[in-house]
Amino acid sequence: MKLIGSAASPYVRRIRLLLAATGQAYEFVDLNIYGEDRDELRKQNPALKIPVLHDGDEVIYDSRVIFRYLAEKLGLPALSWKEENQLTVIDAVNDSMVTLLLSQRSGLDTNEDILLFNLQKERVTLSLQALEGLVQDGLFKQWDYRAICLFTALDWGLFRDTLVLEDTPALVSWLVEQQERPDVIPTDPRLA
Repeated sequence: MKLIGSAASPYVRRIRLLLAATGQAYEFVDLNIYGEDRDELRKQNPALKIPVLHDGDEVIYDSRVIFRYLAEKLGLPALSWKEENQLTVIDAVNDSMVTLLLSQRSGLDTNEDILLFNLQKERVTLSLQALEGLVQDGLFKQWDYRAICLFTALDWGLFRDTLVLEDTPALVSWLVEQQERPDVIPTDPRLA
């Protein structure tokens, strides 16, 4: 298998951590998707999204679709509808943080009272509150795909300085525990 993406991407990192957790060997191709490797990204995925997984003749786009593919291939348990909803909340935080970061990098002031920015911030706040409750209820104790996605989203938000966790002590405590996992260290975007 070959995984194509960026070492800094939380969506790519979640698949890297899933492959590590399942012991799957793979080649990782690290692209600079906003720089010199943009043409390669265009060749790999017409949606211009990462990650992309190559497995023989199969080419799979998007981290959630890649997870479903790997779950079927490796005999991992499928997500329940409740777990899918939890992943949607995690992805909402992640997507909003990416939107805010790309807006900032485009020279926009995300502190302005603009609908797009306000909606992203509201989504992050409400989603973090929901995730705080789920962590308090012990739903992320097992290092599975949902926990991996939560970890990569939160860690990326801190890495990119797009996330404040002062009102979510359970998330902070949970995140600190996961940062000590030996399998997350090789994928840390700060080391890339």
